[in-house]
Amino acid sequence: MTRRWSRHKQHYLDVHVAYRQACLNAIEYMTKFGYTPAQAYSILGTAPVQGHISGVVDIPNACATLWLPTEIFDFDIMPSAAGPIKHIKPGVDLPLSPDK
Repeated sequence: MTRRWSRHKQHYLDVHVAYRQACLNAIEYMTKFGYTPAQAYSILGTAPVQGHISGVVDIPNACATLWLPTEIFDFDIMPSAAGPIKHIKPGVDLPLSPDK
């Protein structure tokens, strides 16, 4: 019998990791609209986001959600059937920290 392992390490009931994944997923989602990862990270660091621990049930279930207000964008960032449309033009980028 062959075992297949996920590329993600399992962190039992680690809410910190669940919230980090929620933030990384939000960053990845914003890149679909043309933001660079550094720009998306800066938006999360300055916007009035809300993070919620949605559930910690049985091992390994820890769930965190991130709420990002859509009103801060000049375009519709909500998911749609048409998929994400790039609205951000390439230009000035934010430097990444050297520890990245």
